[in-house]
Amino acid sequence: MRRSRLPDRPPVVPTAAARTAPTARTAPPLALALLGAGVFLLVLAPLLAWYVTPRAAVTPVDVDVTTVFTGTGSYFDTGALATRDRQRITVTRHVLGDVAASERSGRAVWDVSTTVDTPRTLPLADPRRAFEWTTGRWVTDRRSNAPVHCCGERPTRFDGDAYLKFPFAVQKKTYRWWDDTLGAAVPLRFAGTVQLSGITGYRFAGTVPATRTGTRQVPGRLVGRPGQGQIQAEQWYANTGISLVVEERTGRIVDASISPVTTLRAPGARRDAVVLLRARGLAFTPATRRAQVDLARADGARLVLVGRTLPVTAGAAGGVLAVAGGLLVARGGRRDGRRGGRLRWRGIGR
Repeated sequence: MRRSRLPDRPPVVPTAAARTAPTARTAPPLALALLGAGVFLLVLAPLLAWYVTPRAAVTPVDVDVTTVFTGTGSYFDTGALATRDRQRITVTRHVLGDVAASERSGRAVWDVSTTVDTPRTLPLADPRRAFEWTTGRWVTDRRSNAPVHCCGERPTRFDGDAYLKFPFAVQKKTYRWWDDTLGAAVPLRFAGTVQLSGITGYRFAGTVPATRTGTRQVPGRLVGRPGQGQIQAEQWYANTGISLVVEERTGRIVDASISPVTTLRAPGARRDAVVLLRARGLAFTPATRRAQVDLARADGARLVLVGRTLPVTAGAAGGVLAVAGGLLVARGGRRDGRRGGRLRWRGIGR
């Protein structure tokens, strides 16, 4: 018996529609999340460096800081009408920020109290009984550190580039430092770099030549005029050595030394008649130096974190996440095209 033979099947070819039909492309949620996070971090990095950092470098307003200078010198004892030599001199400066006034004005408003004490007056709690006591209200722009004449500042002639602190990002140049005793700004030149307790500081130095700063009523005999009763003697001030070490990022003064000299002269005289105060090398106490270094280190760390560490980390992490997310998106799309697409075939038979 003869078995019938099936005809040969014609070759099977895909239709044009099957060849040109688009395949669906979908990306895994993880890939999209990685890509989105990477783009976000890449945008965040320059914002931190160029927008946030300049606004983080502002003078604080909630300050409550006490700095103490000590050294040896001479002072005039008004009780004995004699000069006391080789005495311990202590200068204490207390700075208290007026937060309410600062927030209203947008400025840094600081109230400053400075006392000069001798061994006799130092134990007294009342600053009015100190050898010398001065107060002031200093107002500055929080970003530039420039003086601002508002908010009841004292003195009203307050001027210069640097005061209780220097501007941020200190440069190796001459700054005009406000000397409150002189009542004017003093040029301080850059005098080298100093390493202090692990931080880098710039040293600035200068002097104040003998300058008349006012008058004081005293007995005439005190200034070589015994024939006169009370007399308006001339008060003169000099500073034979100012040395300030400033942390370069924050502008905070981390070490300081001053040598003030205050004298009296008879009206029109060219020589000093009485030495009211003469001190050499009044310097920060070790405790004050440590406290200032700690504050500078903390402030500097915040600036480095916002201005360098976070932008660099955000940029690097953003680049890695964006590349990883992009690769996963591309790979996920290709897999979907291979697995999910169907081809329609045209042919004869089953």
